Amino acid sequence: MSTTAPVRIGLVSISDRASSGVYQDQGIPALQEWLGRALITPFEAVTRLIPDEQTGIERTLIELVDTVGCSLVLTTGGTGPALRDVTPEATLAVGHKEMPGFGEQMRQISLNFVPTAILSRQVAVIRGQALIINLPGQPKSIRETLEGLRDAGGKSSVAGIFAAVPYCLDLIGAPWLDTDEAVCKAFRPKSAVRPAG
Repeated sequence: MSTTAPVRIGLVSISDRASSGVYQDQGIPALQEWLGRALITPFEAVTRLIPDEQTGIERTLIELVDTVGCSLVLTTGGTGPALRDVTPEATLAVGHKEMPGFGEQMRQISLNFVPTAILSRQVAVIRGQALIINLPGQPKSIRETLEGLRDAGGKSSVAGIFAAVPYCLDLIGAPWLDTDEAVCKAFRPKSAVRPAG
């Protein structure tokens, strides 16, 4: 019987209005629902609902990685061109390495639906042994960018970004993640070896 603790995943919704109670946050529920379907590995979601303030976002990301011990942090909101949208700046400020492919692929997926996807500024970074990824704000866009696109027959036509997340975590020494292939098939090279334990 395995006594391995669940993998900690930080979920951060960044919105002035939702954090002040003007409307119900939809980002965190959308992330929890998708991860609940996609991950076979037990995980513990650590959630934060915060306003669009760069210092507060930086503080939250640092806390989730350095203090709480999250191996993966997914943010939603605050990635557009508006003056209050500072999530990418905060994410880059706390990262040790930038991972530009995640943002590039998210914009590529979203361009299948709206031309304004090019206004999106999502980034991803590594901080220590954790991966931090900015996601779009809308639940439908969150699902599409994580899972990718499927053709009429249900076959994957464009890979979602989450297919690369487990192997990225392997490479930085974070816990192993297994996915439900019906939702998201994680890609690992044949040389990838699951750690004993």
